[in-house]
Amino acid sequence: MDTPLSTIAVVGLGTMGTGIADVLARAGREVIGIDISDAAATQAVAALEASTTRAVARGRITEEERQDVLARFRTFSDLQAAAEADLVIEVVPESYEAKQEVFRALDGIVRPDAIIATGTNALSVTRLAADSAHPERVLGLHFFTPVQAMKLVEVVSSVLTAPQAVDAVTALAHDLGKEPVAVGDRPGFVADGLLFGYLNQAAAMYEAKYASREDIDAAMKLGCGLPMGPLALLDLIGVDTARTVLEAMYSESHDRLHAPAPILKQLSEAGLTGRKSGRGFYTYDAPGSATTVRDALTPLEDSAAGGAASREVRSVGVAGSGTMASGIAEVFAKAGYDVVLAARSQEKADTAKARIAKSLARSVDKGRMTGEARDETLARITPAGSLDSFAEVDLAVEAVAEDLEIKQQLFATLDKICKPGAVLATTTSSLPVVACARATSRPQDVIGMHFFNPAPAMKLVEIVRTVLTADDVHATVREVTAKIRKHPVDCGDRAGFIVNALLFPYLNNAIKMVQEHYATLDDIDAAMKLGGGYPMGPFELLDVVGLDVSLAIEQVLHREFRDPGLAPAPLLEHLVAAGCLGRKTGRGFREYARR
Repeated sequence: MDTPLSTIAVVGLGTMGTGIADVLARAGREVIGIDISDAAATQAVAALEASTTRAVARGRITEEERQDVLARFRTFSDLQAAAEADLVIEVVPESYEAKQEVFRALDGIVRPDAIIATGTNALSVTRLAADSAHPERVLGLHFFTPVQAMKLVEVVSSVLTAPQAVDAVTALAHDLGKEPVAVGDRPGFVADGLLFGYLNQAAAMYEAKYASREDIDAAMKLGCGLPMGPLALLDLIGVDTARTVLEAMYSESHDRLHAPAPILKQLSEAGLTGRKSGRGFYTYDAPGSATTVRDALTPLEDSAAGGAASREVRSVGVAGSGTMASGIAEVFAKAGYDVVLAARSQEKADTAKARIAKSLARSVDKGRMTGEARDETLARITPAGSLDSFAEVDLAVEAVAEDLEIKQQLFATLDKICKPGAVLATTTSSLPVVACARATSRPQDVIGMHFFNPAPAMKLVEIVRTVLTADDVHATVREVTAKIRKHPVDCGDRAGFIVNALLFPYLNNAIKMVQEHYATLDDIDAAMKLGGGYPMGPFELLDVVGLDVSLAIEQVLHREFRDPGLAPAPLLEHLVAAGCLGRKTGRGFREYARR
């Protein structure tokens, strides 16, 4: 194992194997591609030719370098070709039987000092190693797709793996320009261990008809900054692969969050495995294509509003004086609405308007709006020290503290003050909208409009209908949301709505990983940013959101769904009890310099 890894065999030339071979050949390694399918080998060569041609066109390599890369990649249909390899990376389908067959054959072919790596993202590396003649040379090397772009490589050790083997592949990962993260052997490792629980919940949410596939995907992209929505990502990964990963995770954790949603089984057994088959959660124009086409489930334009007529909205009242209230008022004023910004005192209302003025000044400084537009926007905002100023507004938006009693009292007041036909909206992120509606004599006029912070920048608004919300109120709020240049997604009135119901169990599971000493904060954050394309790691995000806010949302989810897997991690509870709430207190999962 002390020899440099200069000749590397890749067994299995599907999408992942071809990507690994591409990266290795470009890094100067001699690559032996092995697949029993001549068509797969031919396709792998064609893919490398195409990717290197693009690299030449973009000026990243010369034509001479391209020819060198192609010369370093040879393909074979017999495992015997791996005899000269220093490292063999196996990326055959996710089944113990298929992988064990490869490992047994390799034991009689490769040199005793060669390293054998499995590319599994779900199966036990220890089990595969134990069946090998030389378990000390077996480890996991988990790349992420597309391999050329994704920086993360999880280096997975079993209790049998020799440290020298780990060191050798870690050095190789660095040479490839990747970020290796060392992890122990458990299903899903770090990135997929967190990712697949989230994907599974999204599939279950869709299966329950809580929200459309388009709205679930849009919500997670726009609300969390993710590169893909969960259902589109399941189609990319392969519905059958996701089911296999989840089965492996559930067999170890017995956590209901990992029990594959029945729809994954139904789609898999019907052959609707995602992009590779041309149909999964979405329909594609051809097998292997990334281009979706209309199908029976594609919504028609304006179908979400049910065809109902909308009410006229010219003026908007925003109740509250915090960051969210001032952000929402800014959004409406920018879109041309007259806005009344009401707080508990005139002083607080004036302070909130001053905050908006600073925000607009920054936009002018950055060239995003003119000074004239800023002045016109500010002129549309009237600060008020009482809700009595809402008497003539067409839409009242509540953005006060996330406390049900406070919100109910406010809605009871709005019920007395607002004119008949006014739409009453709450921006709650976790409380039942219907409880606010029942505090009024007109529950049919009440709806949820969940904006995301910072409201001027975030494009998503979750529109939350209760069982009592009138169709024309729903249609009105969708229309208004479009006019303020936000993206509306529809969902029902249950804890967490779409985004928080999918986001916070993922964050909670990340905390459990640290609590169980499986991985460090830094490794988990790196894994999700580099392997999942997340803009922030889970612990960075928790500290920004606030650990107290996060705990409150997780408690609401746990109470509503009664799932033991949703119980807040004790480590989170302990940090909140200790007053370590994140950036706002200077310490959460990490420590921060005091401002």
